[in-house]
Amino acid sequence: MRIIATLMILITNSLACATESVVLQLKWTHQFQFAGYYMAKEKGFYEQAGLDVTILPADSSNPDTQFKVLAGQAHFGVTHSAILQSRMQGKPVVALAAILQSSPYCWMVKEDSDIYTPKDFKGKRISYLGKAENAELMVMLQQAGVDITKLPLYSGLSPLRDFRKGLYDALQVYVTNEPFEMRQAGVATRQICPKQYGVNVYGDILFTSENTLSQKPNMVEHFRSASLMGWRYAMLNMNESIDVIRSKYNPDKSKAQLAYEADTLRPFITQAGIPIGSMSENRWHWIAQLYGYTFDKQQIPLGDFVYHPKNIEDSYQWSWMLITASILTLLCVPLYLHLIFSRHLKYRIMQSTQQHEKKVE
Repeated sequence: MRIIATLMILITNSLACATESVVLQLKWTHQFQFAGYYMAKEKGFYEQAGLDVTILPADSSNPDTQFKVLAGQAHFGVTHSAILQSRMQGKPVVALAAILQSSPYCWMVKEDSDIYTPKDFKGKRISYLGKAENAELMVMLQQAGVDITKLPLYSGLSPLRDFRKGLYDALQVYVTNEPFEMRQAGVATRQICPKQYGVNVYGDILFTSENTLSQKPNMVEHFRSASLMGWRYAMLNMNESIDVIRSKYNPDKSKAQLAYEADTLRPFITQAGIPIGSMSENRWHWIAQLYGYTFDKQQIPLGDFVYHPKNIEDSYQWSWMLITASILTLLCVPLYLHLIFSRHLKYRIMQSTQQHEKKVE
């Protein structure tokens, strides 16, 4: 029995110590935007899933997270809804979860501006034409009848300073960053956002590559589950999350700035009746049409792009239970046979002793 107990301890310790190194590439510097991943690491959710996760901030020289994941420099990345455009172009990317249910990109104008709706942008000077990561800003203007090719563009090197000076009318922003800076500078602003005008796309998509998914499906599912657990924890413990970010990830961020980010992002992350990270194939189909694609399900099935959890956690646990049971069986059968043999030998000895005693008498 001591042998069995020792073996069980060794098995348990080996499972606990069997961690796999994983790299997550962020799309920006450390801030509350990625709080769920930090908390999954700090509260041990990744460790419990058998993962040793390294979280990398954006590389200023090459901030393209999709390139890094497809090149094998990272297992997972965070990107924008234009990942669907990459998929349509044939890149083997797989969307695992949508952390933001709406786009965090908006147009920022001064409070005294005469721009109130997308159609008011006609003839106004804007910061620059949209990139893939915030293409929804251009789509919003186009749907309002604005010819974006005729909009005068700002071309300076200090957009925030020149915005304050009034050198142009509207700046493309991420809701938690530039608006806070203007607020701290005492400049009153307001935002015109795509969601307000029916252009509602996902944001901050957690993704991986087809190669990683096919080679390590268990690891992908474990990472996704632990990450979403981290996000749920972060949203329920925002003050603790802010303290963790300041102490371990970005001490240069003030508590006020991180609190502003948390309060601003909360409605983007948590929405009534929608679990954190949820995605819909129908909505991705709609986003494809929004970007101007005629989606061919036969050519690029959405099922290959949108990840579907397969309860690998349960099968993983059961597989180890079966392995443990098999090992115990291999040990117990010889022990059982040895026990039977010992009892039989003992019985024979007793019989022999009794017969000898009768002869002596």
